[in-house]
Amino acid sequence: MEFSQNILKWFDHYGRQDLPWQQDPSSYRVWISEIMLQQTQVTTVRHYFDRFIQRFPDINALAKASLDEVLHLWSGLGYYARAKNLHKTAQIIDLTYQGKFPNTFEKILALPGIGRSTAGAILSISCQQPYPILDGNVKRVLSRYFAVSGWPGEPKTMQKLWGLSEKLTPHQRVHHYTQAIMDLGATVCTRVKPKCLLCPIAKGCQAKKLNRIAEFPAKRPKKILPIKARLFIMAVQLKPRLILLEKRPTQGIWGGLWSLPECPLNVDVQNWCYKTFQLQLKKTKIWEPFRHTFTHFHLNIHPIFCEVKKSAKICSPLSKQQWYSLSQTEKLGLPAPVKRLLATLHD
Repeated sequence: MEFSQNILKWFDHYGRQDLPWQQDPSSYRVWISEIMLQQTQVTTVRHYFDRFIQRFPDINALAKASLDEVLHLWSGLGYYARAKNLHKTAQIIDLTYQGKFPNTFEKILALPGIGRSTAGAILSISCQQPYPILDGNVKRVLSRYFAVSGWPGEPKTMQKLWGLSEKLTPHQRVHHYTQAIMDLGATVCTRVKPKCLLCPIAKGCQAKKLNRIAEFPAKRPKKILPIKARLFIMAVQLKPRLILLEKRPTQGIWGGLWSLPECPLNVDVQNWCYKTFQLQLKKTKIWEPFRHTFTHFHLNIHPIFCEVKKSAKICSPLSKQQWYSLSQTEKLGLPAPVKRLLATLHD
C-alpha cells in the first residue's frame, strides 16, 4: 500500500527512533508512554517517562507502590486520572495476570484508562499485531490527506477516521508504521506551519491540493469557559518551616492529590482558619492572584500567606491534613499551581 510504504520509507531515514520508549518496546513501556503522551508533548514526557521507569521498572513495582508516590512522580503532567488509572491497572494485571501484560485486544481494552487507540498502540508496537490507532497526530494526518470534514470529536467524523486508519494499517512492519504515522503528525504534519515540502505523502494530500491545509482537521466548536475563584490558604509555621496541606477527594479535580486548603473569597480568613483547623494566625498577606485553566473552566487562584502561631495543632498522619516540610521534599502528589506556590516559599 503506497500510503503506508511511503511513510515507512520516510521513517527509516528521518523519523525519531531514539525516544526512550522506543528502546525495548515492551507492552509495559509502550503503555506508560502512550498514557503520558495523551494531551502532552513529547519534549515534556521524555523526562517524566525516564523518572517513572527508573522508579517503577515493571508492573509489579508500580502495583506495589503507594498512590501518593505515583501521583508525586506524575505531578506537573496534569490530567491526574491517568496516573490513578495506571496504578489501578497495574494492580489488576499483577493480581489477575500474574504481572504479565495481557496480549489480546479485548483484555487490554477492559483495563481502566485504556481506550481503543492506546490498546492498538500497545499491541502493534510491542506485539506486532496489526491494530489501528487514532491519536491526535494520526487524526490530523488522515484528516488532511483525505480532506475529512467535521471536528474529529464528533462521532460521525471519528467513525470515518477509524475506518481509514484500519484500512491503511499494514500487516508488515506494523510496529514501525504505528510509530511512523504518529511521528509524521508530530514533526511534519504539525498543527501550525506544517512542513509539507518534507512530507512523504504530500503528493496525494487532498488538503494540500485544495490549498486548505489550515482547515483540516476542523476545529473544536468554541465554548466560553466559566470562571471560578478561590482563596488558597498558605498556612505556614516558620519554625519549623511547615505548611498545611489537605488531601483532596478521590473524585473530581486533582482527585487524590495534596493541595492547599481552599475557601471562598469573601470569608474572614482568621475566623475560617480557626473554625476549620483550630489555627491561630499571627498575620496574613495577600499574594498576586493567577489563573489556572482546566478543560471545563478557568480557576482564578488568590493565594494568601498566613503565618501560624507556634502552638498550631499537628495533624495526625492518618488525617486528611498534614504539615508538609518546606525544607525536605516528601513524595506527595501536588497539583502544578501548588508546586509553583511552594517553590516560591522555598526561595
